[in-house]
Amino acid sequence: MKFKYTILICILLLVGCSDDYLDKEPLSDVTENNFFLKASDLQLYTNGFYRMLPSTSIYDGDAVADNIVSTTLSEEMRGARTIPTTGGGWDWAYLRDINYFIENYEKCEDESAKLHYSGVAYFFRAYFYFQKLQRFGEVPYYETTISADDMESLQAPRESRQFITDQILEDLDRAIANLNEEVQAYRITKYSALALKSRVALYEGTFGKYRNLPGFETYLNASVDASLELMENSPYGVYSTGSTGTDYMNLFNSQDAQTSEMILSRQFTQTVAVDHNVNYYTTTSSYGRPGMPKDLVNSYLMADGSRFTDLPNYNQIFFTDEVADRDPRLSQTVRTPGYTRKGEAMELAPNLGATMTGYQLIKYVSEPVYDTYDESISDLPVLRFGEVLLNFAEAKAELGTLSQADLDASVQLLRNRVGMPAMSLDDANSNPDAFLEDQYPNVSGANKGVILEIRRERRIELYMENHRWNDVVRWKAGQALTKPLRGLYFPGAGEYDMDSDGNADVVLFEGDEPEGQVQGVQYIKIGSDIFFDADNLIDPQPDFNNRMFDEERDYLYPLPRVELQLNPNLTQNPGWE
Repeated sequence: MKFKYTILICILLLVGCSDDYLDKEPLSDVTENNFFLKASDLQLYTNGFYRMLPSTSIYDGDAVADNIVSTTLSEEMRGARTIPTTGGGWDWAYLRDINYFIENYEKCEDESAKLHYSGVAYFFRAYFYFQKLQRFGEVPYYETTISADDMESLQAPRESRQFITDQILEDLDRAIANLNEEVQAYRITKYSALALKSRVALYEGTFGKYRNLPGFETYLNASVDASLELMENSPYGVYSTGSTGTDYMNLFNSQDAQTSEMILSRQFTQTVAVDHNVNYYTTTSSYGRPGMPKDLVNSYLMADGSRFTDLPNYNQIFFTDEVADRDPRLSQTVRTPGYTRKGEAMELAPNLGATMTGYQLIKYVSEPVYDTYDESISDLPVLRFGEVLLNFAEAKAELGTLSQADLDASVQLLRNRVGMPAMSLDDANSNPDAFLEDQYPNVSGANKGVILEIRRERRIELYMENHRWNDVVRWKAGQALTKPLRGLYFPGAGEYDMDSDGNADVVLFEGDEPEGQVQGVQYIKIGSDIFFDADNLIDPQPDFNNRMFDEERDYLYPLPRVELQLNPNLTQNPGWE
């Protein structure tokens, strides 16, 4: 059996043009019999698995859901998904590569290399199947390579969710046992496997709980155990206390992943032209105009820990007052008065031309030199310690075993970083937030209040990190995606100072465009450039205010038509028949 073409290219690059190259076997003869023999062989092969990690799609889980509002709503938000003929995420190429490695790695004589790189392979097989589980639910399961004439395997039926989840967790346990225990932001380690296990087990535990599936407690406990091992036996989580929030912002606009927090990151560098588009995405008016929705802005607490939504007429407070004295993470995620670009001194007001909602995103945004298309090089998080802390707190809250000490050891570390008051278990449960209850009406029980508060914390802390869609799915909270999408409040036409410097930054007008326009001021026509609802809130998507979410269909994606024809033992997901 021959290697895939990309592996051969990697070998060519490594051997270069050495004098003894002609004395080696032809590359066309590289097989499982003369490869997998050295540690470098195992490293070279497993390097290809890292292409599975998200790159510029790091915030897709927010953009397809209700965390990022752009010029075009996703098919998921519009309820417009259709059954694809082919593709649609039903791709198994990486799995074959992984299984081929697992079948051959033991030929290596280096015992430590065999342990570590087998752990890398088991991690990525778990990662692969977790993506399939989240997207399709039940899928066929393969742990060996399949020949083209093995019709029994090629036409295998879908396995149960429990079976797939148990196989994922078994692979992660193998990875945890075998992987090197070290801090490496760009490589799979034992800590990466523990973090992924924490995520997988929480996902399936809550997915099961909110659908009354038996055995969900087992998965929640597995999430607690994996999270706790990381919390107690790893070097992560060295947070400063009482800062103004800049530690949070700098965590994401740094060119190099900060290893006190980032367990696994996607690396970007101009040296080999590996870049992404986040600066261009968030600062221009021609690439989607992404913005934070007002309901999420409303979710941020006041700096003293009280609820913004308890204020009278909280939806009719002008921007500069609205964002004052809030959880510092708000000003580290969207432009607010006093904002300056990294490496710059000039204060910048929000650019309404670059955001549909008026709340302009700054997470991941670095120096202006990286603003052109496909030039950003800030490393992007895949797994980080902050998520693990939230996974731990949520799993214990859902199990009914959460204590104040647990909150202090998890959520409070995140709040310490931005100088926010502690989350009180008793206060949260004795007085659940009605604003959050409206978003998640299926949360109940003695821990209702603290579960809602942990969800608030999660949505804020992990914003733009690819979690929102999957969180909505596992919580069975699809109706949250049908809520009105809104933006800034403006009383009406007029001049507005958006950065509290005493000068107008925005002029809203009706009818003819004003004469004598001032350079640097944004002139925006009501009913043409911008739309408002009856409460004078920006309506970024007036054509999509009657969205629907099908509770029997929309939590899973459909299987492609061709795959159902090729494999008569496959069945379509409910509601997509």
